[in-house]
Amino acid sequence: MKRSSCYNGYSLFLTMLMLCVVARSQLTTDFYSTTCPNLLQIVRREVQKAIKFETRMAASLIRLHFHDCFVNGCDASVLLDGNDGEKFALPNINSARGFEVVDAIKTAVESQCSGVVSCADILAIAARDSVLLSGGKSWRVLLGRRDGLVANQTGANAKLPSPFEDVDTIINKFAAVGLNIIDVVALSGAHTIGQARCATFNNRLFNFSGTGAPDSTMESSMVSDLQNLCPLTDDGNKTTALDRNSTDLFDNHYFQNLLNNKGLLSSDQELFSSTNLTTKDLVQTYSTNQNLFLNDFANSMIKMGNISPLTGSSGEIRKKCSVVNS
Repeated sequence: MKRSSCYNGYSLFLTMLMLCVVARSQLTTDFYSTTCPNLLQIVRREVQKAIKFETRMAASLIRLHFHDCFVNGCDASVLLDGNDGEKFALPNINSARGFEVVDAIKTAVESQCSGVVSCADILAIAARDSVLLSGGKSWRVLLGRRDGLVANQTGANAKLPSPFEDVDTIINKFAAVGLNIIDVVALSGAHTIGQARCATFNNRLFNFSGTGAPDSTMESSMVSDLQNLCPLTDDGNKTTALDRNSTDLFDNHYFQNLLNNKGLLSSDQELFSSTNLTTKDLVQTYSTNQNLFLNDFANSMIKMGNISPLTGSSGEIRKKCSVVNS
């Protein structure tokens, strides 16, 4: 009996030790409270400056965090230079932007807390601040990520959702990184701000799926406007607002547009126009309940930011976000 008691005590000790190790390896909201106490203020200031200079930058910074986390996890691999980098993957080339803003944030952070804060954490904080400064809700960002050592261009081409894909394909890509259908619809709501190039939606304007006609799920006056903006002879690089008539405010107007067949990207409109009843119901709910959308969006961003982070001694803290340390 005595031996059993000792064994149970030792077992409990091991369990508590393991829980302690696990807890330490997880992300926390106060990770830099002593090593870089002014971090959040520094990042906020730099993001404010960037958005004041160009309002569209808010959407670009959110997208960088998204495109980072879906490939190799949230490890800032999207920021790495090199011909084989993720910057040159099809979903990012001539599209992903804001790298110079991240560099400016990193420089400002390094001036006060050298070698302490990861580029991956900077991306997470900058995305949150971009939402907040555009009218959305804030959330407490989990921190403690470290930076990856390699980019994954092949992974970016395969894993990032495409504006040309159907709902089921996109749902499967989200599921592959641990996100569910609510996350699909809520995170798609990031398209309430930002711009898209003609190349990402002009397939809907003239000969959709070989029909010889525009996509029937796009409202007719919108088709006409976009045909004028994006003629067949164009290079596809002109841009227009993702959220028609509510360009820069982080609200639920995006979902109201979907109900009226005014989604810009095929992948957006399909959330409502496809046969998937779950995404359709969520679009309808968010279109009338902005508070629910903003809360779900914040929760989904927290989940996304926790995709396979490098912690502890894995990876490194890059001195410069575009290159690994020498």
